[in-house]
Amino acid sequence: MNAANGDSFILGGTSLASRLFIGTGKYGADALIPRVCEASGAQVITVALRRVDAGGRGIMGHIPEHMQLLPNTSGARTAEEAVRLARLARAAGCGNWIKIEVISDNRHLLPDGYETARATEMLAREDFVVLPYMNPDLYVARSLVNAGAAAVMPLGAPIGTNRGLRTREMIAILIEEIPLPVIVDAGIGRPSQACEAMEMGAAACLVNTAIASAVDPVGMAGAFGEAVAAGRKAYLSGLGPEGTASASSPLTGFLGGG
Repeated sequence: MNAANGDSFILGGTSLASRLFIGTGKYGADALIPRVCEASGAQVITVALRRVDAGGRGIMGHIPEHMQLLPNTSGARTAEEAVRLARLARAAGCGNWIKIEVISDNRHLLPDGYETARATEMLAREDFVVLPYMNPDLYVARSLVNAGAAAVMPLGAPIGTNRGLRTREMIAILIEEIPLPVIVDAGIGRPSQACEAMEMGAAACLVNTAIASAVDPVGMAGAFGEAVAAGRKAYLSGLGPEGTASASSPLTGFLGGG
């Protein structure tokens, strides 16, 4: 379903028809990005500020104008660094959406919940639409709600691993308990995993590595777009309960049987 048939997704005052967000990293050639955008149907695209060139060269020259930019603070190790990057992004004309990434762990690349919450609070006060990348921890999520986040973005698995929903149970808790959109970010490696996240009730999925590292990134982008839409439709339709074996048709009374 999409905004045209009554399932609009409003984020930061913007109505989005697609619940798939995509990234700009790891492509063999940046020239693929317009085709990936088209095939995926995505409307939101994240880009590291260090790759932003206000003059329109480099990566920015390959992002279609209709896409909602979601600059990210990749490389920030403290809240102050993330806030500085966000301000630079807005000054460079990238708008007021920002994905907060505060990572000081160089081995596992896990986000720092405390520093992320601090950055979120500071930027929300400056009228940024803040989407913080986080571990799927209920208490961190609650602190982000209180800090003014527009959504929370828990990882499904460590970033860039394509390992899928290793944190499925924790994400399910966030979906149940947090009164903000839950956007599954990082680790999703297959369209079926994105579909599963949407079936659980996630508001959206952000996928980068799984698309960019595919043999056919454009084809994979289309597959993810369809998977996210299918998972959302399944969630809205209401999944049937799990149970024991039960025939879908009567097993008695056939050809005079008892």
